[in-house]
Amino acid sequence: MRARQSLYFLVLAASFGLSACGPKAFTKGEYDDPTRVELLDDKFNEADMQSMADTMVKSMVACPEIDKAAQRPVVIVDGVKNNTEEHIDMQSLTDKIRTALIKTRRVKFVDKEARGTLDEEYRYNEAGNVAKEKAKKRGKQTGADYVLRGAMATNIQQVGNDKFIYYKLTMNLTNLESSEIDCTEEKELRKKYRRRSIGL
Repeated sequence: MRARQSLYFLVLAASFGLSACGPKAFTKGEYDDPTRVELLDDKFNEADMQSMADTMVKSMVACPEIDKAAQRPVVIVDGVKNNTEEHIDMQSLTDKIRTALIKTRRVKFVDKEARGTLDEEYRYNEAGNVAKEKAKKRGKQTGADYVLRGAMATNIQQVGNDKFIYYKLTMNLTNLESSEIDCTEEKELRKKYRRRSIGL
């Protein structure tokens, strides 16, 4: 009887041990401050994105061609190239810059990505599906004055246990009529990491 009880407790303890070694899920969470800077790893993070976006927006609205414009210039986004070896969400970076610029009320944007949908809606209106007095017609879209484009570059150096990561974002506002770059800005970030041994 005693041997059987000992075997039962041994099996029970083993089952608990196996469950403890199994995969773990994140089950408890809390809201965090997205503006707080925490370098959890050596990747491009949301603090880097916010810092770069802030610099670009302040520079663009201070640019004389934008600041002294009689009417709010209209901008179209061409995109920001990722010339790094790291996966960086350039769309999120571009969206953040565009959103902040719109909120300044200094520029307007036309939506390049919506053109296919707009064309489809024009055809739907022209097919007689919409009341004449409410149908939207072609030829009334606003033309862009500027093209917003840029590129992200990086340089990585390792010296012993130290790793240095350098990022540079360059963005330009190109005049659509003259093809001249009226506004440009660079934002540089440099971060240092130290390799540490991980104990068991």
